[in-house]
Amino acid sequence: MITVDNVSLQFGKRVLFDDVNITFSGNNCYGIIGANGAGKSTFLRILSGEKEPNTGHVSIEPGKRMAVLKQDHFKHDNDQVLHTVMMGHEKLWNIMQEKDAIYAKEDFSDEDGIKASQLEEEFAEMDGWNAEPEAATLLSELGIPADLHYANMSELDGTQKIRVLLAQALFGDPDILVLDEPTNDLDLKSITWLEDFLLDFKNTVIVVSHDRHFLDTVCTHIADIDFNKINIFTGNYTFWYQSSQLALKQRSNANKKAEDKRKELQAFIDRFSANASKSRQATARKKMLEKIKVDDIKPSSRKYPAIIFTPEREAGKQILSVNKLSSTSKEGELLFKDVSFEVNKDDKIAILSNNSLATKALMDILSDEAKPDAGTVEFGQTITHTYLPNPNDHYFHDQPENLIDWLRNFSEEKDELYIRGFLGKMLFSGEESKKMSNVLSGGEKVRCMLSKMMLSKANFLILDEPTNHLDLETITALNNSLISYKGNMIFTSHDHTLTQTIANRIIEIGPNGFIDSLKSYDEYVKDESIAEQRAQIYN
Repeated sequence: MITVDNVSLQFGKRVLFDDVNITFSGNNCYGIIGANGAGKSTFLRILSGEKEPNTGHVSIEPGKRMAVLKQDHFKHDNDQVLHTVMMGHEKLWNIMQEKDAIYAKEDFSDEDGIKASQLEEEFAEMDGWNAEPEAATLLSELGIPADLHYANMSELDGTQKIRVLLAQALFGDPDILVLDEPTNDLDLKSITWLEDFLLDFKNTVIVVSHDRHFLDTVCTHIADIDFNKINIFTGNYTFWYQSSQLALKQRSNANKKAEDKRKELQAFIDRFSANASKSRQATARKKMLEKIKVDDIKPSSRKYPAIIFTPEREAGKQILSVNKLSSTSKEGELLFKDVSFEVNKDDKIAILSNNSLATKALMDILSDEAKPDAGTVEFGQTITHTYLPNPNDHYFHDQPENLIDWLRNFSEEKDELYIRGFLGKMLFSGEESKKMSNVLSGGEKVRCMLSKMMLSKANFLILDEPTNHLDLETITALNNSLISYKGNMIFTSHDHTLTQTIANRIIEIGPNGFIDSLKSYDEYVKDESIAEQRAQIYN
């Protein structure tokens, strides 16, 4: 158990938390949510002892061990990969080091023998003999091949280091596990493995993530940072979001009787509980939703952007024809070859690949930002397309401008009020619209690009990892907008929920071919016959 007593934190006049009193306990997983800048990661640092609050304190039940997903990717560059994982259990690692140092002595004394015996006893009690196999298993499950286990961390690339640090946090069955964005840079297979790991984990988990599917799968509770307070709600992210939206709608309906509101909320709880009882989360953990009370449901102060893609004209019969496209990387690696497909009316196509360079190359080719090695791309005469690239820095640093002037460059209508309207929809209102384009955060850049895309009124969207850098509010608004969008789209995304709720067609590309399927995303990844085809296009 970890208890937060009267914790407050502010920077200058800006208050993040005020008099927070909450407890995290038991076999529960708590998802920390809040708007950008609300202090989610800062709160995790307070929990882990890395940052002191202005007032109050955090206490951990005596004898309990906390493990934290570290963010310093260079700290262990001189350490062996396997050792880095085992360092996650500091006490066990120190015993191993002390034990080895004693055995390495040339003048081994009786006192050394007694001390070594004591350390061996502690080591055995902590299941130390299984430490190395457990660390190796974690690494392999997270996609670090065995031939790298004895390499130095400096030999790994950035995404591999992230996986090793995640294995370090998971190692040794900690009593409290604190994870800040654990799914970053993980592929679908690794994320699914992590979900299963946490569902089977018997202790307390506290996690910050922008992955809604991940939060829905593993979380039993949501800890919401809002109004400078932190309140804990039973249920997963989707339950919190839908219930808070319902409560907000009810609050605005002044004429509705209190009893009618209560019945509506109870009916919502009952519906959600019935659906959740069939989920992986409910079968692996306690059915916490049974304990939800109507009074727990409260509206949120969150602001959601108004993302509205409105095609100026309807697409004709010919939309997009792709014929025998092939592409290689700058290093000469074959990314995909002979990819051919026709886009039909109402198609919303998700592009998959084991290699993110392949999906990016295809997106750049379709948007005419790059040329293929071979093949052709032909859009119909009625089609206008707009592109959200990843990364997008080249749109912002060539000539710094305020956001009004920046967006005006992409508009035939130059009126400032007209331009401000599109910025305002993405929450750039007032002075925010006068920010300079070269000082924006990653999330702000994506919101500007979405403003640009809305302004184009295109009937074909091309999106490369559109949820990168976005907060949960913008991701949710974008997801809802793309569901209702009346045009065609081709996109790639690691966001499971976005892909499952939008795509009605899946195309997976590899160096030895491609797969074109009319299944939903979940149906596609579970289809064993497709798994065989996937092996063929990558081998």
